[in-house]
Amino acid sequence: MSQIMRAVMCCLAIVACSSSVPPAEPPARSDWRLVIHGGAGVILRADLSAEEEVQYHAALRRALQAGGDILASGGSALDAVQAAVLPMEDDPRFNAGHGAVFTADLGHELDASIMDGRGRDAGAVAGLTRVRNPILAARAVMEQSEHVMFAGSGADRFAESVGLDMVDNDYFSTDRRRASVQGVLDRRERSSAEKAGTVGAVAIDRDGNLAAATSTGGMTAKAAGRIGDAPLIGAATYAQNGICAVSSTGHGEYFIRVGVARAICARRELKGESLQVAATRVLDDVADLGGDGGVIAIDETGRYAFVFNSPGMYRGKIDQDGVETAIFGPNNSATEIAQ
Repeated sequence: MSQIMRAVMCCLAIVACSSSVPPAEPPARSDWRLVIHGGAGVILRADLSAEEEVQYHAALRRALQAGGDILASGGSALDAVQAAVLPMEDDPRFNAGHGAVFTADLGHELDASIMDGRGRDAGAVAGLTRVRNPILAARAVMEQSEHVMFAGSGADRFAESVGLDMVDNDYFSTDRRRASVQGVLDRRERSSAEKAGTVGAVAIDRDGNLAAATSTGGMTAKAAGRIGDAPLIGAATYAQNGICAVSSTGHGEYFIRVGVARAICARRELKGESLQVAATRVLDDVADLGGDGGVIAIDETGRYAFVFNSPGMYRGKIDQDGVETAIFGPNNSATEIAQ
């Protein structure tokens, strides 16, 4: 057996439960917990080599460790979700930051949002073209302006004015994404696989505070100026102490119409549904409209859920019990919920 295959077999996989059968006895609340995603879509074992699978697990673990170190030392959920998103923005395997997909005009326009569950403060940016790490720009909007969202050139100028690292637009380009956009333009259609890659994180800290963050390069060959759900508070990102925190990934037009992130928290708050039930029913609404994707969520007790109606979602969690990562659904089934 090759070293690569042994490494694949040693990667930790998150235990899946049937979406219709919740765990009989939910685990006790963790002192702290961080949950991440790296995008959902048509992610099949046949499409990833053993080496690529190892690399994705390693990338997820780096992101989890970055945020987990903050939580383990008593840091805030807000700092942890930002820390987890940053290495994924810098990793060309994901569709966020370096490695973002191309627009139809062969440029890059990036979106991000972040929300603090303590006072429901939030910040978002859309259509960035020169900011190296969009999640830092979203955090700056929240903390260094009176607004919630900046877009386009105004967002770039704001980020530059507060001292964030700026880059040429071509910094985001990779050969893989260039080949992908050319294929889409040649076919004049988009496949689900080309929507995968948005990244996000949700967390609970030792004080019980919740936070969520999402970052993306959007859809391959999207029209210039198109904005999806990732920068929209309530669509892709939402956090409210005492209720839940959510980050989503998928076909943004449908997630916007359903208001996925806020809808999950509202069902939990107003209907008393468990996190698993609320997330599943909201994603069912997305599917009924024709959309696909997934969500990660964590509630006020530290219980967490992964729900997706696509064959796979890059995902993982870290807490005081250790790190777990996963890519595929059970037998590539349509939905997985883990707690």
